Amino acid sequence: METYKLTAFKPDGEKLLDESFQAGSEEEAKTMGEKILSEKNLQDNTYRCISPQGKLILFHP
Repeated sequence: METYKLTAFKPDGEKLLDESFQAGSEEEAKTMGEKILSEKNLQDNTYRCISPQGKLILFHP
């Protein structure tokens, strides 16, 4: 398991979400990130999810 970082922002740059979570693979992390965003109703905001190696696995401008 690795730790992934999920962050969501308002248009003015204010952070709405700054959360870490564990996942076994990038695909699992992508699914989990989308689920977290949906549960918190943040899927229409700017967001990113980054792997421990710094790879961008989810992004919405």
